[in-house]
Amino acid sequence: MKQKILLVDDEEDILEFLSYNLKKNGFEILTANNGAKGLALAKKHQPDLVILDVMMPEMDGVDVCQRIRELPDLDETLVLFLSARAEDYSELAGFSAGADDYITKPIKPKLLISRVNAILRRKRKSTAVNKIKVGEVEIDKEKHTISSNGDFFTLANKEFKLLFYLMTIPGKVFTRQEIISEVWKDAIVGDRTIDVHIRKIREKIGENHIKTVKGVGYKFDI
Repeated sequence: MKQKILLVDDEEDILEFLSYNLKKNGFEILTANNGAKGLALAKKHQPDLVILDVMMPEMDGVDVCQRIRELPDLDETLVLFLSARAEDYSELAGFSAGADDYITKPIKPKLLISRVNAILRRKRKSTAVNKIKVGEVEIDKEKHTISSNGDFFTLANKEFKLLFYLMTIPGKVFTRQEIISEVWKDAIVGDRTIDVHIRKIREKIGENHIKTVKGVGYKFDI
C-alpha cells in the first residue's frame, strides 16, 4: 500500500513541484492550498505525513500542526514543515507545535525525497505497554488520557509522548539526546524545545513530578 502524503501550501507552483516529485517516487498525494482545507483533509484521510508551509491564508501552518496534534485519530501522522522562513524563532515555533522535522526552501528534489523517506522511517511502532501508573498519575496511550487523583488533563501530542516516555522508567534520568531520539525521532531540535514541552507538562500536572537534573536531562518521580 502506498504511503499517503498531504501537501499544504498556498503557492500552486510549490504544490505542483512537490506532487510531481513525490508521486514519481511512489507516494499517494493529497493537496490543499490553505490551512483550513489542509486540516479538513487530514481529518478525513489520516495521511502518514503532512508537509506544511508556515505562512498560509485562513490558518497558518503552526495552527494546523497544533490542531493535528490535538486529534487522537492523527496521533501517528508525522508533520514536516517546508518553509521559506529560516529564522530560529520560526523553527522553534514549528517544533513547539509538534512538528517532526523542519526544512527550509528551496530544496532539491533528491534531498526532499531523502528527507521524506527518513522521516517516514521514524514512524513509531506500537508497543505492548499502553497504560502506566506512577503514584497518583496515570497515563493511558490507547485512550490518550492523563489523570491524577481523579482529575483529567489534556496534553498536546508531543507533550503526551514525552510524559509517557519519562514515566516508562520512574526515577531514571533520561538525557536530552534520549528524549530527542524517542519523542522527536532524531529531528534537529534545540534544548529550548524540550524545555518548553516540560514547562507545559508541569503547568498541567503539577511542578513536583518531573525533576530537572542539571546538565543531564529529566526524570519522573512520585
